[in-house]
Amino acid sequence: MKNTYLIGHFPLISIILFSLSFGLYGEMEALILIQKIGIYKGMLEFLSKAEIKLALLLVIFLLFFMLFSALKLISDTAIEVSLLFFSKDSDGNGLKRIRMAAVIFAAGGAVSLVSVQSLTGLAAIFLGTAFIAFIYFVFAVSPNLSMPGMIGLIFFHTIIWASFILLVAYSSLKLYNSIMNSLPI
Repeated sequence: MKNTYLIGHFPLISIILFSLSFGLYGEMEALILIQKIGIYKGMLEFLSKAEIKLALLLVIFLLFFMLFSALKLISDTAIEVSLLFFSKDSDGNGLKRIRMAAVIFAAGGAVSLVSVQSLTGLAAIFLGTAFIAFIYFVFAVSPNLSMPGMIGLIFFHTIIWASFILLVAYSSLKLYNSIMNSLPI
C-alpha cells in the first residue's frame, strides 16, 4: 500500500456500520415492545410514525456506537500492550501491518447490514469478524514473535477478553438479582 493513511477512516466506518445494523434491529424490537405495552398510541399524538422510528433508531444507534467505540479503545490498548510484552519489534512495523484488520471489520460491518432481522445473525457476523481479524493479527505480527511470544500473545488476549466478558456478565447478573430482590412480591 503506497499511502499508509488510506484506510485510516475504516475503523470509524466499521463502527458506524455495526452500530447501524444493531440499531436497526434494536429499533424494530423497541417498536414492538412499545406497541405491546401501549405507549405507542400515546406517542403518535406527539410524533409521526417516521419520527418515532427515527428517534428510536438514533438513540439505539448512539448506544451501540458508544459500546463499539469503547470496545475499539480496549482492543487497541490490549494489542499495543501485548506487542510491548511479547514482540521483538521496537520500530512499530507490526502496528503498521495490522492496520489492514480495519478492512476486515469494515467488510464485516457491511455484511451485517444484510442480517438486521436476526440478532443471532448479527452476533455471529460480529464475532466471526472479530475472530478473523484476530487470526489476521496473529499472522501479521508473527514474524516479530518467538514461539513462546506468540503463545503468550494469544493467551494474553484470551485472558483479557475472557476476564472482561466474565466481569460484565457477573456485574449484570448481580444488578439483575438486586433489582429482582428489591421488588415487592
